[in-house]
Amino acid sequence: MRLKQKGLADIADDPEAFEAFYRRHFEAVTRFLARRVGDPHAVADLTAEVFLAVFDSAHTYRPGKGSEIAWLYGVTRNTLLAERRRSARELRANSRIAGRRLLQGDDIARLEERIDAESPARRAMDAMAGLPENERALMELVAVDGLSPAEAAASLGIRQGTARVRLHRARRALQKIPGVVPPLVMEGQR
Repeated sequence: MRLKQKGLADIADDPEAFEAFYRRHFEAVTRFLARRVGDPHAVADLTAEVFLAVFDSAHTYRPGKGSEIAWLYGVTRNTLLAERRRSARELRANSRIAGRRLLQGDDIARLEERIDAESPARRAMDAMAGLPENERALMELVAVDGLSPAEAAASLGIRQGTARVRLHRARRALQKIPGVVPPLVMEGQR
């Protein structure tokens, strides 16, 4: 007899369900963050913040609106944006970042390897930097993070038709940038 897999809503009350969710998605979250953040300490801290946010907001996940990973990427993106806003405020106020927790040497080495492995995706993200925010966010989720356009739309809370229009505009703009590889531009087109 197979045991029923615990749902996302179960993680708040069931430590084993949370651990299983964490193990299932840890790599995807660190890859997502390593594409966008160059500091291993920040990647580690943000990963922890993402899973805390997941723990607090698991009850908001609706399977009918998209896959678990699409929802998780939305939580991760929101956590990253919130951190960037917080850091900007702190930098303006203090002109330095404080409060980093210490990592072990092997933790730093592993995160540096992850950051190095994600350097092609970081270059692609640099190419997308000139796109309008709404097109860039969608293109990142599809071309860099590997979500389908429908999953990316769900992650961003927009309609699929809106996502298709934004992807079309973004792809057209990226084709005009020297050095952008055509497969990157066309990735996720279905």
